[in-house]
Amino acid sequence: MEEKRIAILSVIVERRDQAEKLNAYLSEYGEYIIGRMGIPYREKHVSVLSVVLDAPTSAVNALTGKIGQLEGVTAKTLFR
Repeated sequence: MEEKRIAILSVIVERRDQAEKLNAYLSEYGEYIIGRMGIPYREKHVSVLSVVLDAPTSAVNALTGKIGQLEGVTAKTLFR
């Protein structure tokens, strides 16, 4: 079994129409999510999400990749 690591997934959403798919991906990996915070930045017409995970590296990378494939969505991860 792969060792779990703490990770912070940062997401910037420029296209609100992607929110449903984004939330579906987060739900798919919900067992690993410790917490999440979303901030709508209306002046810039974006939303910023921070998701803290305790998960195997492969799961974090898979989630980051899926989210990053969404049009108008950027995702980056920092590991401990």
